[in-house]
Parts: sequence; C-alpha cells; structure tokens
Amino acid sequence: MKIKHKDFLASATTELANRPTLLKDGLDKKHAEKQLDKSRRDLANFQTKLYAHDKHAVLVCFQGMDTSGKDSLIREVFKDFNVRGVMQHSFKVPTELERSHGYLWRHYVALPSKGHFGIFNRTHYENVLVTRVHPEYLMSENLPNFNGPEDATPEFWDMRFEQIRNFEKELVENGTIIFKFYLHLSKNEQKNRLIRRLETPDKNWKFSADDLKERKLWDNYMSCYQEAIQKTSTTDSPWYIIPADDKPMARLAVCEIMNEVLSTYTHVQTPALDQETQDNLNHYIQELSNE
Repeated sequence: MKIKHKDFLASATTELANRPTLLKDGLDKKHAEKQLDKSRRDLANFQTKLYAHDKHAVLVCFQGMDTSGKDSLIREVFKDFNVRGVMQHSFKVPTELERSHGYLWRHYVALPSKGHFGIFNRTHYENVLVTRVHPEYLMSENLPNFNGPEDATPEFWDMRFEQIRNFEKELVENGTIIFKFYLHLSKNEQKNRLIRRLETPDKNWKFSADDLKERKLWDNYMSCYQEAIQKTSTTDSPWYIIPADDKPMARLAVCEIMNEVLSTYTHVQTPALDQETQDNLNHYIQELSNE
C-alpha cells in the first residue's frame, strides 16, 4: 500500500468532520505490521545520518484525544532508533516551576538538539486545547490583565496561535524539521477502547474517572482541535491528520509520511572521511590486523 503525505495534510479550511477516522482500503494487521517493520528501519537509517550530519533536528509532535494510541504508536514507530539520538517528552499538568514561566518555556527546554529526534507526546498545543476547553486553568499562569475565564476572548486565542506559529517558524529557520500529527479517533472507537481498558486488569491503571468527564466535552474538544489545526498548519510546519481507529495503520501512516518527507533532505548524509584518513585506510587495517 502506497501512503502519500499529501493525502493527510491539513489546511486553513480543514474540517475534522469530513476527515476519516479509518483508512479506506487499509491493510490487515499482519501486512500493516510487516510494512511498518521495513518503514521504521528506513526511518532509523535516516536517524543515523541525521546524527552524523549534525545540522538539523527533527521534532515530532503528537496530539489526540485519550486512547487515540499515542503511546503505543511512539513505541512501535521508533523502536529501531539508537536511544542516544532520540528524546521523548510527555507533557503533563505544568509544575509550579513551569507555571512561573511563559507557557512555551517548558517546550523550549525540551527541544531536540541538532542531530537528534525529539518526540512530544502531547505538546505546546495543550495550551490552546485543554486550557481553551477549561479556561479557568489559565488562572494558574498569573497572566497580566487576565482576571478570569471571561478574559479568554477570541483575541486572546488568536494571540496564542500567533505565538505558536512564531515559535515553530523560529525552529524551522534554525534547522528543525517539524512533524505535527493529530490522531483522529472516532467517539465510538474511544468508547470501545475505554471499555477494553476497564475490562483488562493490567490496563486498569490507565483509567481515570476524569476520562469520562472529558469525554462529555467531546464536541468542544473537536471544535478547539479544528481551529488550532486551521490556524497553525503552515507550509513549513504542517499538520497531518491520521485516521486512528486502526492502530497498525495509524502507525504505518505516520512512519511512511516521515520517510517520504525526510527523503527530500538529500543533503543529510554521513560526513566523508578527511583525505588523510582515506589515504591511510589500508595502512590502518593492516596495523590492526598485525596486532
């Protein structure tokens, strides 16, 4: 199955209700996993070149509703990576230290350095998603001229969208390649996954009663996700909407999209040996062989 990144791109007019949560004509689990096995090895080979080239970083962002499969996708797609070249961050409720800075601070300090992949499991977009559904959370940020949820006006959110676009623009201009994946899960599939979580003893720990409270706000979240995607999907930092009802196909789509885009960075190669070393290769081999 040929997956093309353009088929998943979002734009300023994207409507989530018109995007599928299940890939049409997708592969069965066995064949999807087989194709993923090759695809993630190709991705790991690029990681090796990226690390040696040392002039770019790759930031991979994942957003999605609870149970959309972020954790398992990250585990399966990046399992062939050299651990020294990848950093993963899962952003939870901000700490007191994090709240004492601007909301982007904790994301800045977690960015990958050149030569590395960085994975954000939940991202800086939580600041225009969760806080938009629950504007009362903004009170903990001690913002100037913000006295209550009523101050979370459309202008306030437009300001944050602009700040996020500028944040990502700065990263791109300094060599970071950004992927932003929204795992598009149907409400019915989330229900099924929550039930399985409750019925599976070794997965019970993942469940929280708050999951059901947040589920009741589904339509609100979808509206916020849609506007965030519309306002921040740019040419250099696009959003990809990944049908997430089928986990193996979602993993394959993410991996194939990254491989396709990264294959255009043909200048990212392992550096050539200096001339002196090249001229003496046989001598070094002989020296070692004679030990």
